[in-house]
Amino acid sequence: MTTTLHPGKDGAGVVQRTVLPGGLRVVTESMPTVRSVAVGMWVGIGSRDEAPEHMGSSHFLEHLLFKGTPTRDALEISAAIEGIGGEINAFTAKEYTCYYARVLDEDLRVAIDVLADVVTSSLITPEDVEAERGVILEEIAMHDDDPSDMVHEQFSAEMYGDTPIGRPILGTVESINAASRDRIAEYYRRYYLPTHTVVSVAGNVTHEQVVALVAAAYERAGALGGDASPIAPRVSGPGAEARPGVRVVHRPTEQANLVLGTTGLTRTDERRFALGVFNAALGGGMSSRLFQEIREKRGLAYSAYSYTSSYADTGQFGIYVGCLPSKIDEVLKICREEVLRVVADGITEEEIVRGKGQMRGGLVLGLEDTGSRMSRIGKGELVYDELLSVDDVLARIEAVTPEQISEVAGDVLNRPMTLAVIGPYEDKDFGWVVNG
Repeated sequence: MTTTLHPGKDGAGVVQRTVLPGGLRVVTESMPTVRSVAVGMWVGIGSRDEAPEHMGSSHFLEHLLFKGTPTRDALEISAAIEGIGGEINAFTAKEYTCYYARVLDEDLRVAIDVLADVVTSSLITPEDVEAERGVILEEIAMHDDDPSDMVHEQFSAEMYGDTPIGRPILGTVESINAASRDRIAEYYRRYYLPTHTVVSVAGNVTHEQVVALVAAAYERAGALGGDASPIAPRVSGPGAEARPGVRVVHRPTEQANLVLGTTGLTRTDERRFALGVFNAALGGGMSSRLFQEIREKRGLAYSAYSYTSSYADTGQFGIYVGCLPSKIDEVLKICREEVLRVVADGITEEEIVRGKGQMRGGLVLGLEDTGSRMSRIGKGELVYDELLSVDDVLARIEAVTPEQISEVAGDVLNRPMTLAVIGPYEDKDFGWVVNG
């Protein structure tokens, strides 16, 4: 049965949903004024689902699925898309993995056929496992060489400890070296099922056209059928209980990188819109408090911002700064003072207006291309209990009140804090930052 989730206007923006036999979901958004389409295959499995012996398997699979199927080798997979001027790639997150392609509208069939082949029929040969093992170890090394990236991983590790949600998505050198072909293949067979998969397509397409092509591709792979129902959106997972603390990683770097923060809101918490407006005002851009205080007024850092991230049953609110090692105490003092000032006094009406404007603009401008539209409906189907229209989201942002912002800021910023630092520090005490 096909359901229209959003009717759209003048033929554009129509979002429809169909559940195929076996629990495979197909969602589409019509964009008749463009000449491209974006196709995503979202699998509801990520690094958070990994047992210790499978650490890094979700990301390992992301690499291996492009290595070959019974009908295509690695070169044929990439050439099939790149040969028609398209792009193909994938990414792994804590709670899902996505394989996607963007092509001309006339090449929709090719994109769906290649992605379905990759997701349903990967060979995962021992030779491919060994080849990609080296590639992933290089990726881990590259990541570890970038402290501005690594510090966020250390922040999560300190906050959630040695749990699936606190561990790195890439895995570790030890876990990747220990991963066997049979273990990875078992993980693939267990989770890469139609019940766990959403196919999302946005662009110059019709829903009926997409459903027919997806059904045909999955039938060719023998992956469609049965009376199974789609898995429901995740509501919990292992390791969500946070713990405050300080983690300092000694590196002889020219710059110190830090993240100071605490737990945030779950992805379905209705207060997320108020937290978003608050985050924009505190550290969401060049006009934000943190940027003005740390960079513009004092010249203490090049990059300073705050951010939020959300999961099924937890979230994070963090402040990131990169500064000279000798300036870190001053920077952390400013961060603490701004947090305390916001909790005590709230934010101004001007900041609220500016924060709402940033959120509205970021949402609408971010949905100007087929890829972002595909991501919105795909992720919405996989992890939310409803798909809000763009107009609904804009209305909820506009409805945020100063009282709601004060309430959510007071709640989040009064929680125990976690600090992660990467820099040339060995015995420096940062306990004063989180202990008050």
